[in-house]
Amino acid sequence: MAIVNAATLTALRTGFKKNFEDGKVKGEPMFNTVATTIPSTTKSNTYGWLGQWPGFREWIGDRVLKSIKEHAYAITNNDFESSVAVDRNDIEDDNLGVYGPMMNEMGYAASVFPDELVFPMLGAGFTTPCYDGQYFFDTDHPVNTEVDGSGSEDSFSNAIIDGAYTGDAWYLLDTSRSLKPLIFQERKGMQFVAMDSPTDEQVFLNKTFRYGVDCRCNVGYGFWQMAIGVKKELNYTTIWEAINQMRSFKADGGRPLGLGKRGLTLVVPASLQKAAEQINNREFIDDGGTTVSNELRNRFTVVSPDYLV
Repeated sequence: MAIVNAATLTALRTGFKKNFEDGKVKGEPMFNTVATTIPSTTKSNTYGWLGQWPGFREWIGDRVLKSIKEHAYAITNNDFESSVAVDRNDIEDDNLGVYGPMMNEMGYAASVFPDELVFPMLGAGFTTPCYDGQYFFDTDHPVNTEVDGSGSEDSFSNAIIDGAYTGDAWYLLDTSRSLKPLIFQERKGMQFVAMDSPTDEQVFLNKTFRYGVDCRCNVGYGFWQMAIGVKKELNYTTIWEAINQMRSFKADGGRPLGLGKRGLTLVVPASLQKAAEQINNREFIDDGGTTVSNELRNRFTVVSPDYLV
């Protein structure tokens, strides 16, 4: 029988912390391929500058100061936690074998937790507004393409939808820029916390020591111009359609954004991963019964996350 004292609990805490850290190493999160991590120091961050694409003009006379259109797009940090209770009797009886794997799994879950938040944002993009008030994937994003900023706004679509299509949605993203299409906002990273004092109230009342992890963060949308949401068959032709659609996007004043040329990421559910890998890897493809060279070979990175819904 083990004696539950300060030394025992310190050793236990150290072991659990190591189990947790070992579990984190096993995780292979993919969120950073599609999302930029933005540090946060307050309850929420407001991204009023979204929609502004810096550009240049010939300097003749005085500088032309653009009046930035403020967008009230804010991301509020949320609290998340995961906890495990350890019975004091298990410590006294040296019956701790089950807790090490639990702490290990907690570490793994902490590592991939950003994936759980980030990738569902793509599916939700067809019904969730971004900075311009339109759904992130929409057919009529407004952009003022007049050089002098006057005149009516043009609209651009970053959604390709076939009403007869019943399969899973997939996404083409330009991840070549400093800010990626999605935002992972981090206020406080994962912290391992132990409530294991022998005089703790829960130990007195319930004979339980508590160990947990918590963080503060949230996710949101960046530039819609960097993403195409597709509800249409994944094939050679449709990918080219998505690329060409992205290449057509313009900033205020009509300046081409230069998107869709490199740094492309194809995000697909498991049901479409095989087709996506074949299109990306094969040297030749079938084009209407004729074998032709595959111009899309190695054109993009294929990402198939577990949490895409």
